Amino acid sequence: MSGITIQVKTQYLAEHSSPAVPRFAFAYSISITNNGEQPVQLLRRHWIITDGNRKVEEVRGDGVVGQQPWIAPQESFHYTSGAVLETPVGTMEGSYSMQQENGDTFKALIPRFTLAKPGSLH
Repeated sequence: MSGITIQVKTQYLAEHSSPAVPRFAFAYSISITNNGEQPVQLLRRHWIITDGNRKVEEVRGDGVVGQQPWIAPQESFHYTSGAVLETPVGTMEGSYSMQQENGDTFKALIPRFTLAKPGSLH
């Protein structure tokens, strides 16, 4: 079972960044759509965050933004969170552990996306 579509939009947060430190802050907004026929619950998240120096950080935890939302069929759940890198460019990818109403669990893969300070990619 998958039937889950994940869309991501990113934004560089200049007001929370300090390139001299180096600290580059980003927001990412995620939309999780349930294209299936059963409600699903997002139980856990697993992120792999890689900066421009190839430094990898893994983040695991329950839910997202303090919630473990149920997503009804043909509905979406939206949230915004953030990440801080030591380089102006990096990537994030990972997965959500989901559970169907009948108790079956599956992983919904989060495709790799880029975090980039404007002007840092050609």
